[in-house]
Amino acid sequence: MLRLQNISKQYEDKVVLENINLDIQAGEIVSLLGPSGSGKSTLLHIILGLTTMDSGKILFANKDLSDVSMKDRGFNIVFQDYALFPNLTAYENIVYGLRNRKGLVTKEELQEYIEFLGLEPHLTKKIGELSGGQKQRVSIARTLVMKPKILLLDEPLSALDGVIKESIKQRIQSIAKEFNLTTIIVTHDPEEALTMSDKILIINEGTIAQYGTPQQIINQPSNEFVESFILKQLHIKRQNIYDLFSEKYA
Repeated sequence: MLRLQNISKQYEDKVVLENINLDIQAGEIVSLLGPSGSGKSTLLHIILGLTTMDSGKILFANKDLSDVSMKDRGFNIVFQDYALFPNLTAYENIVYGLRNRKGLVTKEELQEYIEFLGLEPHLTKKIGELSGGQKQRVSIARTLVMKPKILLLDEPLSALDGVIKESIKQRIQSIAKEFNLTTIIVTHDPEEALTMSDKILIINEGTIAQYGTPQQIINQPSNEFVESFILKQLHIKRQNIYDLFSEKYA
């Protein structure tokens, strides 16, 4: 289990996060949802170890990681812009991080990740020859081969649309289930969070507005901000939100 205790962060006079407390169980998909500037990306970077916190604790499997470096935490992130090397092939990008980690994965495991993400036909292509969805799958595969203890994704669907977006959503859900991999996703899109997460942390101005399952957030929004934010982002009227998700969360 990942446990965040009283996480706070401030930049000069601006409080970005204030007393964030959160428990995430192994294998859960949790979305960090909120408007731009709410603090969700900062929280993701604090979990990764990319950003230091001013106060609080990060515990994973009952070990205090608060002062542990990003490299030694064993968490890995898939960035919004893929961060792939354009001069390398898809396969070379996937195995790039293994150069100094000999024996981390077997050939069989590497092949399993490639097949699981449907990348076998694209391994010899350069990054510029790939579609957005294919680039995202390469980025995910590159992260998975490093055997992360937690998978972090920063707006993984923002550059995708239509069928490609739905395909990546399904693959992220399948990865969490297949590998029992705790997955944390930053998104500004309520529909993404509601349809792909086990739980959702809604952040507003650096504080927790609500933490719960999609069903709880749809049926029991904790305050006016939660309800209005979701309705506004989904561009629907109040009475239609229940119809939109009632079949999935009946």
